[in-house]
Amino acid sequence: MNHLKPNIGLTSILTGMILSLGTVMSASADDHEVKITPLGSHDGEFCSRDRALVFEDPNGTRILYDAGRTVAGPDDPRLGKIDVVLVSHMHGDHVGDRRITKTNAGTCGSPDTPMVTLPQSNTVDIALKKNSTILTGSEMPAFFAAKLKNGGGDPSKSALVRFGADKTIGGVSFTTVPAVHSNGVAPGFLTGPLAEYLAAAGVGASVGPPTGYVVTFSNGLVAYLSGDTGITAEQQVVVGGHYKANLVVMNIGDTYTTGPSQAAYVVNDLVKPASVIASHANEAATENGKVIDGTRTAEFIEHADMPVHVPLSGKTMAFGGDGSCTAGC
Repeated sequence: MNHLKPNIGLTSILTGMILSLGTVMSASADDHEVKITPLGSHDGEFCSRDRALVFEDPNGTRILYDAGRTVAGPDDPRLGKIDVVLVSHMHGDHVGDRRITKTNAGTCGSPDTPMVTLPQSNTVDIALKKNSTILTGSEMPAFFAAKLKNGGGDPSKSALVRFGADKTIGGVSFTTVPAVHSNGVAPGFLTGPLAEYLAAAGVGASVGPPTGYVVTFSNGLVAYLSGDTGITAEQQVVVGGHYKANLVVMNIGDTYTTGPSQAAYVVNDLVKPASVIASHANEAATENGKVIDGTRTAEFIEHADMPVHVPLSGKTMAFGGDGSCTAGC
């Protein structure tokens, strides 16, 4: 019986092709992750005023969520291209009534924010310079349209998406979901007699209720951005039940939002995601990049049933379509 001898040269070529294909497939898999970069006040830390996150879809669409006070304006070198700006509500620490001028100024617990951005806001300044769409729900779009127009921009770049609807921008789908909090516009964001009357009365103007967001990325990742909220029934029925969010950005700061134990209930029993990113802790949560014992952040991590990722400023995390962190966590 004749036996064919293996063709060593052909075998080597085929082996090389298989290895090359494996490398290409691996690179392709990496290209299908959503990258999330926190933009906080102090490099490599999770600090008291940190709110801002940049999400980058695999297709290149970049989203800034709650710019707040820790983005150093539109020229912050960490920003890059921004296609969409999301604002959960109008409080100064989220929309940006003032801001840092550079990172690492002041302390993690009390960062220096010397630049006043009133009446326009840090959010509007960034959107104007980056030619971004500001996407909000409730009655906020009209407010931001006026701000864009006042800044010489295009008011149509302020877009609306209401609860129950969705809007797709750059291949990424967005919807708003209820948040239980307040959403008054401080008089400092306004001009003219109305601002003076409101300031004298000690009240702010209303632009409707605050919101959270559910964002569906092109790789299948579904992220729930809680905004400032307490526990709501919609977190189970809508966010977990309908949208099946597999990544949650959860506010844990207490007093103004869910505290650590309430936030753990939301993720453990209501939404049940694969992963969580802690947010809005209102504390110097880390030192040298490590969570400090006894903090709200440490308590939340202890009580959550799934991995909790700490948003260290400037450190990019990558998430697959199933909600699991694949790098940087």
